[in-house]
Amino acid sequence: MVKIFGQELYSLVSEMAPFLLLGFFFAGLLKAFIPSDGVARFMGRRNFGSLVNATVLGIPLPLCSCGVIPTGIAFYRNGATKGATTSFLISTPQTGVDSILATYAMLGLPFAIIRPIVALITGILGGTVSHLLEKNQFGATIQSAAGKSKPLKQPLGQRMKTVISYGFGELVEDIVKWLVIGLVAAAILSIVIPDSFFTQHIGNPWLEMGLVLLASVPMYICATGSIPLAAVLLMKGLSPGAALVLLMAGPATNVATMMVVGNSMGRKSLLIYLGTIIGGALLSGFLINELLPTSWFSMHHHAHHDHTMGGPIINLLSTIVLTFIILLAAWNKWGRRLVVNKRTQKMDGQNNARTQASPDALYTNIRVEGMTCNHCRMSVEKTLMAMDGVEEVTVDQAEGVVKIKGKDIDPELVASRIKELGYVYKGLLD
Repeated sequence: MVKIFGQELYSLVSEMAPFLLLGFFFAGLLKAFIPSDGVARFMGRRNFGSLVNATVLGIPLPLCSCGVIPTGIAFYRNGATKGATTSFLISTPQTGVDSILATYAMLGLPFAIIRPIVALITGILGGTVSHLLEKNQFGATIQSAAGKSKPLKQPLGQRMKTVISYGFGELVEDIVKWLVIGLVAAAILSIVIPDSFFTQHIGNPWLEMGLVLLASVPMYICATGSIPLAAVLLMKGLSPGAALVLLMAGPATNVATMMVVGNSMGRKSLLIYLGTIIGGALLSGFLINELLPTSWFSMHHHAHHDHTMGGPIINLLSTIVLTFIILLAAWNKWGRRLVVNKRTQKMDGQNNARTQASPDALYTNIRVEGMTCNHCRMSVEKTLMAMDGVEEVTVDQAEGVVKIKGKDIDPELVASRIKELGYVYKGLLD
């Protein structure tokens, strides 16, 4: 059994690895060469163009449903309309340049084309509904740290370092947990679920889509991690439409995201956001099942087509490189924290002593819930650094601790800024 599991897992990883590595590289290029500051001005008008801008911007970005929240809320707080923000929140987590390439590798060209098209349509649709139903389209603007000065142009060498550090570092750290869970779960399901399970025991595409939707909406899984699950379930007889529902609703929604959208943009925006994703997923799944040839989505048909990037040697080398990157990301995210825990406690003691000795070096430590990725960390750091009197901000999203260095820090203003970003302020630490 262990040997069979290992073979299935290797098969899944080796098929995705070359395309994932290429996707990580392109994601790094997007990060390095497309500045996020100033993007909100393309999303700040109550017209159709702002919805298209927001949706097209979001489709290639490799942001999951937790990472997209601080980015989308930051756009909203810096002048983007609720409609454009809704478009961005709907379209972005469904796809990314990495997941599109991985979709082609595992599910074939039709799914790789359909995913961004559906993301485009649902994003624009959600934003349009928001423009029609929401009278107050603008939120309270928060001055960001970036607004204090013009961003400096980075030299090419520095940008290429960003490509590597973000594409093969921060991005992998953000998705590593759910990518690994998706791959392991897919390998287990491939062994446990009999072939043609869905056609023999369910046989109703609408029931399949409903069951997948019930599991996908509250659950979180990244756009890339959902691909091996969809591939295995398709091989077991799941309808293409139900697989698309998984690929849409799994990455785009989860309980935490829904709470943040409701708290930051209002209940009506939350209903529009959820209604668009659920309705769009069911309608898209129905259209695929009814209008497109089933042979396009047959995993047996797909298995006979060569979607590799150079043969078994390239797949093997890519698997080795991807495994190393995943292990490094896991170490940076979890292992390093265990090793330096004692050192951090020692530094905290030194900081407390320094605070008592000198009024010029004051630290305010707070606890914040809801920070789950590097985008969350950067969003909190950027917002708090823009406050008067703040000299330094250090965020540990794993522990939910934010350390603020500065004089005359107003805890109530800090709490307000944290809540406006969509996170939960849990008070001062002793």
